[in-house]
Amino acid sequence: MKLFFSRVLPLLSAALLAGVSGVPLMAATPAASAPAARQVKQYTIDQFLAITDYDLASFSPDGRKILVSSNETGVFNAFALPVDGGKPVQLTDSKVSAVRILGYFPADERFLYSSDQGGDEQTHLYVQAPDGTVRDLTPGDNVRADFLDWAPDGRSFFFTTNERDPKYVDVYEMTVDGYKRTLLFQNDKGYEPSAVSPDRRYVALLDEHNDFDKDVLLYDRESGKLTSILEFPKAEVVNDPGAFTPDGKGLYYLTDEGSEFARLMRYDLASGKSTELLRPKWDVTNVETSRDGRYLAVGINNDARTEVRLFDTQGMRPLPFPSPAEANVSTVTFSNDGKRVAFYIESSRSPGDLHVLDLSGGGKAEPRRLTRSLTPEIAFEDLVQERVVRFKSFDGVEVPGLLYKPHQAGPDNKVPALVWVHGGPGGQSRVGYHSFIQYLTNRGYAVFSINNRGSSGYGRTFYSLDDRKHGDADLGDCIASKKMLIDTGWVDPNRIGIAGGSYGGFMVLAALAFKPKEFAVGVNLYGVSNWSRTLESIPPYWEAIRDSLYRELGHPEKDAEYLRRISPLFHAENIERPMIVLQGEKDPRVLQRESDDIVAAARKRGTPVEYLILPNEGHGFRRKESQKKAYEAVAAFLDRYLKTAGAAA
Repeated sequence: MKLFFSRVLPLLSAALLAGVSGVPLMAATPAASAPAARQVKQYTIDQFLAITDYDLASFSPDGRKILVSSNETGVFNAFALPVDGGKPVQLTDSKVSAVRILGYFPADERFLYSSDQGGDEQTHLYVQAPDGTVRDLTPGDNVRADFLDWAPDGRSFFFTTNERDPKYVDVYEMTVDGYKRTLLFQNDKGYEPSAVSPDRRYVALLDEHNDFDKDVLLYDRESGKLTSILEFPKAEVVNDPGAFTPDGKGLYYLTDEGSEFARLMRYDLASGKSTELLRPKWDVTNVETSRDGRYLAVGINNDARTEVRLFDTQGMRPLPFPSPAEANVSTVTFSNDGKRVAFYIESSRSPGDLHVLDLSGGGKAEPRRLTRSLTPEIAFEDLVQERVVRFKSFDGVEVPGLLYKPHQAGPDNKVPALVWVHGGPGGQSRVGYHSFIQYLTNRGYAVFSINNRGSSGYGRTFYSLDDRKHGDADLGDCIASKKMLIDTGWVDPNRIGIAGGSYGGFMVLAALAFKPKEFAVGVNLYGVSNWSRTLESIPPYWEAIRDSLYRELGHPEKDAEYLRRISPLFHAENIERPMIVLQGEKDPRVLQRESDDIVAAARKRGTPVEYLILPNEGHGFRRKESQKKAYEAVAAFLDRYLKTAGAAA
């Protein structure tokens, strides 16, 4: 599975290699029709960090409040939002570890949340009572627990934990009164548990052999039998099985068997037959059902933008639902009575804001906005709207991405630029608000968030084009994107750098080590420098996807020579362009040694290298305090080495 080194995943066809959506290539000189260059107010990092991020949602039992996670305090904590309007009420007070809300209890205002220890990803499940008292429901050292769902009767919930064996996650049920737990499925073969049927008879599992051979299994607790519900052996399930139907008669799941993109299926437990429910032109990514089973919300990855479609499950009749052309709709959550639905709307110039829609009129009512994330200190018109663009790479493959043009840029004011590489391998740069990118564009840097070959969201063929070619064909796309940037007429050809995090950080290192004269600078956020070591040190609870990672990237023992060849650490003597490296102290995916070693090797050569280690941070920087340090350090580095005339020619 490709997404596990990221932050936050074939039929060979000429049509796909030419482009998957029919969107034309970016014009050679689009500047002529673009808005005229203008100066904008430059905002401080503190003003950007004054923006409040909201995430997740859960209606209270009476429907009058919505539980959310918010970083208003500098780190994500739990807040309650009045549905009828009013100021959010803070419920938790974590200073270091992010609080990820899981939901109100079905019949009272206790709530569940998960949290790790400063980014180490050893998440526990906690319950907080209305009086503020907190209880760890899954205690223990080196234990990871994850929430699955509430039982339909509201008397219990389902979760997984690896406390029995660090490599495998078992499925449990826990009562809401007394917190008594019952083992439902002991996992001895590295399956990924996904859902439990309402009657507790079946457990849905994902058996991942590799990126293109994944089975959806049903474990029958009465007979002890495991049954594959996929009729074909080479079907990729893009996400886990979605959910059991609320009546317990079926299971929603996703598959792209026989096609480039994933479609939505329903498996009937009685007959063993599958029925296709929805086949859009892009990947179906997730499903959400109302508790009574009347409504079904389906998420679709529409050219890097999340589109949500709402259906009445009787006949899959489409219902009206917001679908802004330049924004994402995400995190759809139904109220317990099914009369309302909450969701976030987010665009490149507006952080995700929570909205509520009354469904009693068939979804025809206008949604109400409950939050306003963007600080009034920042003018909406000063932020940058991304454009989805495509270009032909070195071998003719069409590569998509998101282009952010600073307002200051123009033919008479050519600006420096960064090619930004997402995490993964197999991640995707997506439409949405990215404070770091807006901070950079506000300072006059263009950013191209490339979805190089191997990115998810553009079909099976495109997804597989980088297999065993990391730091080679994918890097070729990044280099080829420079021509597209130069052809805009407003990017300085001599001031193009490369940046990225995790797998994207590896791409930065690969560019500097393998193609040392292509980019003027590199910005490496917790990137892999030694693939063998990283693959040997993956967390034990990734056992379910270990073989898939080895097939995608290489086996640390069997492919040691190949992995050494593609690992920048062993070619650091070639790194000559300035580089900045940022690393979370507790990162369990890309260990600090990965950054320590590449920094030492590049400095030994005499290359200008700046290094920032952030305490109590893991794979990605969650606290505003850390973000401030990271953003300011990168901006100062770019001002010093990329913006000035001293950049490499």
